[in-house]
Amino acid sequence: MAHRDIQGNAPVFVQTATSVMEGLDQWQQVGEAEARMAYDMTLRNELSGGTPVVREFEQTWRERTCTEYAITVTNGTSALYSAFFGLKVGPGDEVICPDYTWICTISPALLLGARPVFAESLPGSVVIDPADIRRRITSRTRAIVVVHLWGWLCDMDAIMEISRETGIPVVEDCSHAHGAMYKGRPAGSIGHVGCWSMQGSKPASAGEGGILATNDPEIFDRACLIGQVNRIKGMDLVTTNYQHLQPLGTGMKFRAHPLGIGIAAVQLEKLDALNERRAGYVKEVEAGLAEISCLTPIPTAEGSERGGYYGLPTLFQPDDLPGVSRDAFLKALNAQGLPASDGGYELLHRLPIFGDGFDLFGHDRGPICPTDSTGFDGPWQGYEEGDFPVSEATHANLVFLPMLSDPVPGAAGKILDAVNEAVRRLRAE
Repeated sequence: MAHRDIQGNAPVFVQTATSVMEGLDQWQQVGEAEARMAYDMTLRNELSGGTPVVREFEQTWRERTCTEYAITVTNGTSALYSAFFGLKVGPGDEVICPDYTWICTISPALLLGARPVFAESLPGSVVIDPADIRRRITSRTRAIVVVHLWGWLCDMDAIMEISRETGIPVVEDCSHAHGAMYKGRPAGSIGHVGCWSMQGSKPASAGEGGILATNDPEIFDRACLIGQVNRIKGMDLVTTNYQHLQPLGTGMKFRAHPLGIGIAAVQLEKLDALNERRAGYVKEVEAGLAEISCLTPIPTAEGSERGGYYGLPTLFQPDDLPGVSRDAFLKALNAQGLPASDGGYELLHRLPIFGDGFDLFGHDRGPICPTDSTGFDGPWQGYEEGDFPVSEATHANLVFLPMLSDPVPGAAGKILDAVNEAVRRLRAE
């Protein structure tokens, strides 16, 4: 939502989670416990660097994700930047990324001089297609970043098999998937490095914050090197490889604000209960969709347990409502008081920065510059509609139903009733 500032000038945007269905959702994201944590930390002057609360949170995260190393950062984007730097992504490299994700999944790679290579979604899904990953690998591929989008998990068995065969490391973007599991393993611990956002609307929020976790000490040390300058007494390096650069590293600073991490520590204590409530609601809604043929659930990877539940995507089946477009269907749902949407994420190849290219560093330079071929096989060619037919077809029919975090009894039924009534009215027209 947006507020006017005190002088009545430009809007000030507030990005924190709110209940989308008044009367059906009892959830309050932030309460007295978070306020008390921030108050107590402030009185202790625990306001900068690797403080006790920050270090305890990182230890808890390591335990929850079954990883050896974890470091907090300013946001999920800087976690991904640190991960790519940890993997030595640089000029002339390529990074494979899903076409359907938020831009911050790949933007850090651009700033390191690497070129994005987008891949299709699995048909009828919101996650990357492992077979298309394989098709897009070249001699320049330095990393593969996969996204457990909206909390729906990727096929990590197939993805890690590709990694083993090719030697190309995998970054897991878990920004939507806090607490998700894949065949008994925490999301973020399966690839070479995992990254999470703790932005204000995320299920475990720091207001603004992020975290990186890995079992690879080289990745971890480089992540510290790029963003953890002088964390009270220096960087938390675990090997001797970069000790000679203590305490300043590269001079970059991505350190998280301790107050945000304190709030996230309280939020983390609530995460399992939040996931349990959201999971129960989502499963009830998805079961009810069996009776609504024009709207179907979207599958997640076999053997996975979704987490975070950052959204509730479903797939509109236009053949079941002849003459009704997805947008007309959304309008009908909205008319029933249901805040359904298309999810708000555009496919990356449609964004002007990628569709047309951009002189990122100025002077006709950079990995997506249409007039520069430095370090690559040619200038950036851009994209056109039809370049990703599978993702485009799925994206055109996505319908996001409201995500309830603490639903009142019968809430899922009311959501389904509203969908049914919208369908009934459309069929009657």
